[in-house]
Amino acid sequence: MFSWLRKRHAVPAIPEGLWRDVLARYPFLAVRPEDERRKLNELAAQFLATKEFHGTNGFVITDAVALAIAAQAVLPVLNLGLAWYDDFVGIVVHADEVVARRTMTDEDGVVHHYDEVLAGEAMDGGPVMLNWRDVDGAGESAEQGYNVVIHEFIHKIDMRDGQADGCPPLPSRAARQAWLAVMQAEYDAFREKVIIAERFGGDAPWLDPYGATSVDEFFAVACEAYFVNRARFEREFAALADLFHPFFAG
Repeated sequence: MFSWLRKRHAVPAIPEGLWRDVLARYPFLAVRPEDERRKLNELAAQFLATKEFHGTNGFVITDAVALAIAAQAVLPVLNLGLAWYDDFVGIVVHADEVVARRTMTDEDGVVHHYDEVLAGEAMDGGPVMLNWRDVDGAGESAEQGYNVVIHEFIHKIDMRDGQADGCPPLPSRAARQAWLAVMQAEYDAFREKVIIAERFGGDAPWLDPYGATSVDEFFAVACEAYFVNRARFEREFAALADLFHPFFAG
């Protein structure tokens, strides 16, 4: 794997055939302007040179698998730079979703054990876990604004300041307060729509209802749609689009 990366000390270009295959598989990458596609290509090569991929339970990490993940992972930091991902090295890939055994202690001190189905997971200061089925299908799921790679890597960006709260590191307290004011208002409105849909048969919201579980999950879910289906996101979440534009522009 990555034999082309080891040919010389400098990070070499991604083989043209591999890159064409990625663009064909993920139209939301192919439609980016030419200059952005060039930057994506270069950044994806750097990403592959600095991260380590591990397949689980016999899943094989091929060049195509790793490049598909890398190309999507660098999209949010296209103008921010790879330094935003410098707190980890490992990327663990499962063939499909995984079931994690969780333990929670409630307010009364009672311990509860439960199973949680995970499409992916980002650990603060640790590796990122993804499942290949969702990664591979990201071209089709973009219509629903769904992308597991972007979701987990947005969590990495969110946690850069030591807390997962739906706000990335910002240059000032005022900027942070302004960001959180918009994010909280949009989250509250989205959560209300999800509750109405689930409890009272109202129209289901466009975005993944998992975003209603917490403001940091809403941030990640919203960013998925922002990067893979920008036109609809801007129509549905104009205030968030205005919030995201200057930040991700770098």
